[in-house]
Parts: sequence; structure tokens; C-alpha cells
Amino acid sequence: MKVASKLIFLINDPEGFSAAIFDALQPTPDSLLQRSEEKIELSLEQYGIKDQKACGSIANFTDNKGLLQVSLLLLEYYEPPILSCIVNEVLRSIRGESLSSTVSLILPYILPATKLKCEDKDSSVNNNRSSLYGLHLGPVTEFTEDMLREAEKPPLSLQINYEPLTCLLQLVQFFNCPTAVLIGKRGMKGEHEVLHEVGEILASAFSLCFIKNRIKLSIGETVKPKEPWRALYG
Repeated sequence: MKVASKLIFLINDPEGFSAAIFDALQPTPDSLLQRSEEKIELSLEQYGIKDQKACGSIANFTDNKGLLQVSLLLLEYYEPPILSCIVNEVLRSIRGESLSSTVSLILPYILPATKLKCEDKDSSVNNNRSSLYGLHLGPVTEFTEDMLREAEKPPLSLQINYEPLTCLLQLVQFFNCPTAVLIGKRGMKGEHEVLHEVGEILASAFSLCFIKNRIKLSIGETVKPKEPWRALYG
């Protein structure tokens, strides 16, 4: 899978936050960047999965010389344990196509406060003023530091109870990718306001624009209940 040296890695969510980021990041009117999209399918046969593939979309931004500047990857949502196989295969594919340079990952996710917990009551998520958490994984670079400049460092006891993101965090550490994680906290501000804040940070980092009228969310729609066995794992 060929991507730019800077990749925004998204996994679709029922509310549509990841899809909104993917759709709303566009070139500015006077930009020399051009956006192109393509669908991806990766085989999972080496994991013993023959009836499914890793599916998603990639948006690449190229300059007037045809050089890749930034890529967006939006994966479809899959339930564990298939999700781990898919994320592993995607990261393996990215590394395999980028032998000459290191890919820096940006993981922007909008999560409700109920998915973010702290052991220290004095460090409660809801008591923090900032609507954004930011943390590094893997080697710290000037780029990842700049990405997180406007975000608050999370408390050490922070627990993220959202499977797609926790799966990503575990595997990017295994691959030792320079990674900037940007978490917008729903409940600190309105959902759209937090999404716009995250979107503007991404747009500014890559000289893009975040087009708000392209955003379509599905907040409040019926969510499929969890299977009973999940209660055993918290």
C-alpha cells in the first residue's frame, strides 16, 4: 500500500466522526495540492480468514510535481479479533511499501468521556479544561510534536475503552512508528465543536481546509448492542 510519509489513519465509527474527517479535509481553493481517492482491499488469507478482506478508502494529496504530501486512510469497522488482523496487515503493508522512509502516523479520534477513564479521581476526564488530549507513541519527531502542540497531555492513569483505537495503539507501538494521537473529548464541548477543533488542527498541519458543510454525523442513532460475552472483558 503506497502512502505519503505522513498518514492520517482512521477507522470508521457508527457516529461518522472518522468519515467526517476523511471527507471534510480538502485542498484550499488556491492550493497546488490535488486530492485523489481509491478503494483498497487487502487479503487476510495468511491469518486463516478467507471470506473477508480488509476494505477501506485512501485519499492522497499530491503537489504539482506529483509527489505525495499526505494520505488519509479510512478503514471500514470490523469486530475483534478480525480487527487486530486487519490493522496488523495494513501497517505491515505500509511499512513494506515505505522502505526508504519512515511513515509518521496521525490518529485523530473523537470519543465520549465514558470511553476515557482515569484511576486518579483528581485527574477526572470531565474536570480537565481542554477538549483535546495528545500523546506520542514511538520515536518523537518535530512533526509529531507540532501536531500535538495545542493538545493537553493526558494523565498517566488514562484508560481508553474504545477497541479500534486501543488496537491501533498496541500495534503502532509494536511497529515502532512515530505516532501522534489526537483525542477529541466529547462532552467537554459540543460534538461538532470538538470535531471542528480536531479538523482545523489537521488542516493547518497540512495546508488544507476543513469544509464543515461536508460533515454528516449520525449521533443518537440506534447502536447495535454488545454481545453478552463482552461483559466478561469490561
